Amino acid sequence: MGQARIESGVQASKGLRDMLDFSVARENMIESQVRPNGITDRRVIDALAVVPREQFVPEAMKSLAYMDNDIALPVGEGGARRYLLEPMAYARMLQAARVKPGDIVLDVAGASGYSAAVLSFLAQTVVMIESDPALIQMANENLLRREAANVVTIETALPGGHPVEAPYDVIIINGRVAAVPDDLLNQLSPEGRLIAVVGMTDVSQARVYTRSGGTFTYRHAFDASVPSLNEFNPAPAGFRF
Repeated sequence: MGQARIESGVQASKGLRDMLDFSVARENMIESQVRPNGITDRRVIDALAVVPREQFVPEAMKSLAYMDNDIALPVGEGGARRYLLEPMAYARMLQAARVKPGDIVLDVAGASGYSAAVLSFLAQTVVMIESDPALIQMANENLLRREAANVVTIETALPGGHPVEAPYDVIIINGRVAAVPDDLLNQLSPEGRLIAVVGMTDVSQARVYTRSGGTFTYRHAFDASVPSLNEFNPAPAGFRF
């Protein structure tokens, strides 16, 4: 019994040390990757500071969780390749989207649930869609652990969005697309915003699309290098100006 208590105490001590290490890494991420890149929105910073990225990657990858790089997740049952976007690019997308507390958000290609978990602190409701059943299961487990009660996950093809819950005040696409499909744009509410990295090259444009009645406009927010979402390539018939 004495030996068992000692081993239990050692494990508890290691668990606490790991938590403290990740807390420090998360703080360093905010101070070295997020703030220096023009992120001034206090709500975005607070949400990134409170959600533990290490809980959204497999055990063997936890030490990589706070690197300033995209983190490739294991390929799911459906063959989908997903990433946790690098903190700087994702933070800039969040700030450009201007998510408000009463917003309904569609989180496209939510992968292991990290983006949805962050958005759950910013919006009223988050609808996360993912095409791969293994990733949906991973996201559900992670979000349950985080008690993210205002998030619902849907398994569906990504380019079609989820019109059942539309309209959305904000749509965020977690990856680079060749073009934004009309189906997604049409799910925006009046004055709704869609943020995506659009282009065929490694460094492409992060754009904010805005709906005004039946018309859409976009502005170039910044340049970004994020992984491509194969489901959107080759480019579907998308919005044209």
